[in-house]
Parts: sequence; C-alpha cells; structure tokens
Amino acid sequence: MTRRLVPLTAGAVAALLLARRWATSSADDDRGAAPVRTVGLARRNLAVAGMGARTGRRFAMTQARKTFADAERRAELDREFQLATAADVTEALGNMKGALMKIGQMASYIDTGLPDNVRTTLAQLQNDAPPMTPELAASTIEAELGAAPSELFAEWDPLPIAAASIGQVHRAITHDGRAIAVKVQYPGVADAVDSDLGNADWLFGMLATAFPGLESGPVVAEIKERLREELDYELEARSQREFAEFYAGHPFIHVPGVIDEFSTARVLTSELAVGASFDEVLSWDQGEKNLIAETLFRFSFGSIYRNAAFNGDPHPGNYLFRPGGQVTFLDFGLVKRFDPDETSLFERMIKAMVIDRDVPAFRAVITEAGLLAPDAPFSDDEIGEYFSFYYTYVLADGPVTIDDEYAAGGVRHLFGTDGDHGDLMKQLNVPPSFVVLQRITLGLMGLFASLEATADWRSIASELWPSVSAPPSTELGRRAAAYRAERGEPALGL
Repeated sequence: MTRRLVPLTAGAVAALLLARRWATSSADDDRGAAPVRTVGLARRNLAVAGMGARTGRRFAMTQARKTFADAERRAELDREFQLATAADVTEALGNMKGALMKIGQMASYIDTGLPDNVRTTLAQLQNDAPPMTPELAASTIEAELGAAPSELFAEWDPLPIAAASIGQVHRAITHDGRAIAVKVQYPGVADAVDSDLGNADWLFGMLATAFPGLESGPVVAEIKERLREELDYELEARSQREFAEFYAGHPFIHVPGVIDEFSTARVLTSELAVGASFDEVLSWDQGEKNLIAETLFRFSFGSIYRNAAFNGDPHPGNYLFRPGGQVTFLDFGLVKRFDPDETSLFERMIKAMVIDRDVPAFRAVITEAGLLAPDAPFSDDEIGEYFSFYYTYVLADGPVTIDDEYAAGGVRHLFGTDGDHGDLMKQLNVPPSFVVLQRITLGLMGLFASLEATADWRSIASELWPSVSAPPSTELGRRAAAYRAERGEPALGL
C-alpha cells in the first residue's frame, strides 16, 4: 500500500520550528543527568531556530541536487531529506521533556501518511525518550515517599522500562512480594510545561487566523487544562482507580490497580502488567489484529456512554496486548469527563447522520452545539458530504477495513487541506468537548490503519449507542454482554 506525506506533517514540523518563541525545558547534554529545568527564551530560540536553519539549508541543497538528477535520483534525494529532517526533529525533541516532545509523539502516531522511514525515526519519541539517571530517579522517590527505593522495596530496577515526555517507569517488587510499576515524574517538568503553555497563546492565535470560525479561547483553555492535568499523578490515580473498578474482572479489558501506599503527586505506582508491545502486535496474524482493534474501539467509544469518561491518549506505548483481543490500558493522565448534555449531543449527532441519515437534522444539531454558524453559506449537501466522511466506517453495512488512505484522509479532512472542503473547514468551530474526541479519533484511526483492521464497525457501534443498544454482533460482544449480566448491568456492548 502506498503511503503519502499528508499536510499534518508539514503543519507539525512548522509548529515545531515556529515554537522558537516558546520558553520551555531542556535536559543536560548527557541526556538525563540532571533535572528538567526551565531555560531562558534566548536559549530556546537558539535551539529550535537552529533546527529550522539546518532544515532550510538541507532543503535548499536537496533542491539544487535535484535540478540535474533523473527521476529515480530525485526520489532518492527526497527520501534522504525526509529521513534526515525527521532524525533532526527526533534528536531535538528527545532532549526536551514536556510539551514539545508530546507534540512530536502525537505527530508520529497520528500522521499515518508519513513515509515508513520517517515514521520509524519519529517513533523513537514514543518509547525511547532520554531517561533520568538512576541516582536522580532514586532521589525523586526518596523525596516523595520518604525513603530510598532500596529501603522501600525488596527489589528495585534502576533502569526504566519506559520513558516519555513527563515521566518514566521502573519495575519493583514490594516486601510482600507484589510486582509493581513505579512511574516517576521528571523533576522540574511541571514548571517547564507551565512555561510552554504560558507562552503558547500566540500559536493558538495563528490557528484562529487560519480558521476564522474557531473560537480559540475555549479551545485553548481546554487544551491547557487537559495538559496540566497530566502532570497531577494524584488525579491520574483517581481516574485509574475508577476505570479499574469499572472493568474489574472484564474478559478482555484490563486496567492495573493503583498501589496507594507508594503513590503521591509525582509518583504513581500500579500493579505490574505484562504483554506484547504494539510493534510486536503488527507481526501477529490479521485475525488477532482485528480483535485488538475491536477492543480498542469498544473501550474508547463505549466508555463515553457507560461512565461518561474518555481516556484520551491513544499513544501506542499506553497499551499492552495478549492474544484473543486482550488489552491492558496503562495511562490515565488525560481523561475527559462529559456531562449529560454533551453525551446527549453525541447521540443526537449519530442518530441524525448515521441512523436516520437526516442531514438537515444533523445540521440543526451541530448549529445548536456551536460547531457551525447559523448563517454558514453552505448547502445541506455540502454539509452532509463533509461530515459523512467521519462516519464512513459506521455508515457502511458489513466489514470495513481501515487503511492508511482512510486515516490520512481524515487528517486532510480535519485540517481542510483535501482540496475540496477548505472553505467549509475555515468556518467551523471546535467546541471544547470535541478537542479530546478529535485527538483520540485521529490517533485510533492511525493505529487501526497500521493494523489494517477489519470489522463490521456499524454493528459493533450499534451495541454501544444507547439509542440502539443492539444485541452482541461478535464473540467479544457476547463475552462482554455475559460479563455485564453477571454484574447486573445493561449489556451495552462493552
């Protein structure tokens, strides 16, 4: 299948280069020997502007070399430019704990149109962030829990099993024999993210200029609130406990329990979970990959209607997998909660667009929600054509494969760069409740495309939609229904 470079790539890289005006964090040159610290604007300008200058020089040189090259050599030069630029971005962001690294991670798993070599390079940001030194991690544990890891635990692995933009995870065994995962927040990262967000209003102002229909104030507030919440491990622990209780004993969804005595605002300790990584799953047979995608779909969208909460970070490193569609969900730092009016809105949109196929009714719903202005100069046919794309996989009856082209098309559609709907996209607003929904929808479609996932999505979704509450349509659905029946709960496909 041919992969294509889609507009989000340029947009993400442009955002990174323009971010020279941000004040943010940096790690020491030995990649983790010291805490994250907030640095001055001039140093930040120099680091990111330098990356931009290198990219510019590389592009100019590539264009010059292509002038006298044949078609095969021009394609080779383009590939070399893409890979070198991706490597430069990865190296720069890999040393920047906090918001900018998170941008790079999102670009790497959302943009399914990236060439394979570029995606492989950026993917290092997902699971290979520079860790703290063992001494720094141990000192953080001691500051938070009152004793060194060697005293607190019967066994402590000083080397992290995962390191990301905000913290890293260590294995340990308690004195009573429990295997646990201890997530330790990087010292200073909270101040660094606050600095990022405090200096980012100009960037959101640029988005408002590009999309005149966007009410940027509520959207900016929503993004900032969600990102700051990811820094609060006590809040994350409460969310994880809620999801763990909700899915306790579930046949194919697992959420590790929180170990309260070893958890604070900067340390979060959970039961140690085991399973295959997303990269390993890509080598499994197609039937197993389809089951994995079905579980992710049921968990992500079913949770909205069951407990009005949404785990909003579809990072590949946030899952562990086992055969039979079993998935362990690891990270609950970004959980969006919806009020009854918001969940009712989502149901009304689905009923109008998918169940009744009533585009004028759909238009009335999104106008009421503030997504579209009442006087927007577009016909119902144009509205229906644009928005039906997002429902394509549930509008169809029977199995549908989510592939790279569909996922990449979703990015082009969302940003109005598909060549057909740019004027309409510029007139649309994004209500705050939709911000996290868009993030996980794009992210999941990217993961499903990597899996080349096939399912009867309409039938599965019909189990989840409360207005339909269809009977189970798959083996996982039947197992979930039996589980809910044992708990005395409505089946509702989860």
